[in-house]
Amino acid sequence: MSNDNPPQTARPAPIPRGEARVRLLDTALRLIREQGFAATSVDALCTAAGVTKGAFFHHFDSKEALGAAAADYWSETTSELFANAPYHQPDDPLDRIYAYLDFRAALIDGEIAEFTCLVGTMVQETYGSSDAIRAACNASITGHAATLVADIQAAMDARGVGAPFTAQSLALLTQTVLQGGFITAKAAGHKGPALDAVAHLKRYFAFIFDSPARHTQNRSAA
Repeated sequence: MSNDNPPQTARPAPIPRGEARVRLLDTALRLIREQGFAATSVDALCTAAGVTKGAFFHHFDSKEALGAAAADYWSETTSELFANAPYHQPDDPLDRIYAYLDFRAALIDGEIAEFTCLVGTMVQETYGSSDAIRAACNASITGHAATLVADIQAAMDARGVGAPFTAQSLALLTQTVLQGGFITAKAAGHKGPALDAVAHLKRYFAFIFDSPARHTQNRSAA
């Protein structure tokens, strides 16, 4: 006996509420790091994330809005990684700074897109064309730098290190060197320059904190 009913085509399972946004952001983090913000089209992003274009515009008014949200999402996801990292364990604040730099060096592994920074990548492309993305990237970079200020200040206080150094400027220096290392790694096509940048940064901190007497003398002479 033949079956006259047409075969049923299985429909894809609907994406749970809220998951489409997370998929888009996770995919944006990957694609932008791999190929840049300009090269990551909305169509390509939706295809890679497995969501519809309608879902994209339900969550984001524009590609620029997606970029700013991706910077915020990057901050949220990486904050957890750093908050739970082992470099917080040493009792000496200077040892915590060195442990932080060692931790950053350990993260520089794998393909370039896997260890370079999303917000550093985006801001290089968009700083002159999107205030929203630029501001979100700045908040991410300076926000992470701010997490280092307390340890740097404690190390300065313990070792009598002061002007012309400030904890805030030294914390931001760590991010400046890291971002520069990522750029030179991309230019070279390998991780070597980024690892060298962290190693030199660690030597710079050793120079500052291992010679407090010299810096005190320099301030007195000034």
